[in-house]
Amino acid sequence: TTGVPSKLQCFVEMVVEWVDGLVKDNLHSSHHIRHKVAALALTIFCWVFVMNAIDLVPVDFLPQLANLFGIHYLRAVPTADISATLGMSICVFFLILFYTVKSKGFGGLVKEYTLHPFNNKALIPVNFILETVTLLAKPISLAFRLFGNMYAGELIFILIAVMYSANVAIAALGIPLHLAWAIFHILVITLQAFIFMMLTIVYLSIAYNKADH
Repeated sequence: TTGVPSKLQCFVEMVVEWVDGLVKDNLHSSHHIRHKVAALALTIFCWVFVMNAIDLVPVDFLPQLANLFGIHYLRAVPTADISATLGMSICVFFLILFYTVKSKGFGGLVKEYTLHPFNNKALIPVNFILETVTLLAKPISLAFRLFGNMYAGELIFILIAVMYSANVAIAALGIPLHLAWAIFHILVITLQAFIFMMLTIVYLSIAYNKADH
């Protein structure tokens, strides 16, 4: 909007400009491509952050609420499920292939995975195995890093919650421990969203790099 922006608008503009700056620093291509990657990166950051932030809701609240509506099993935090994190990382995997073909052509994609790192036709099988492992490691590492951190964070919340069923002295420790872990967890969920977004930008910038290996 025109005129003096609200605090919320200022915050949103800062986040958008920050992500746009990260993409500009890493992806040297046309504005059209940069804007698409920046939009994807911002979406990933917000989406992963919100999904991670569900972990800050008391662990029994959402499952018990769902139980009232006949849902007897609920995993409240989507990113603590490997299916959700793999779903996002597989999308990034196909985008890596798409942008590789878009910038280098299908022949360039084949060359990249057969003539690199050893530019020798006799070593094509070795190159293909090495590059395929490198390519597959990208979505797998993206998915498992996010899943592992969020699963561990959820587990710690559950372990602290179990303390409330102990004697009064131990149960009293539950509140300060939950508060301390929740404050620390805010940093964790933000960092994990940033890492997922940043690695997506880096992977796509490598895929779109027009330099011939």
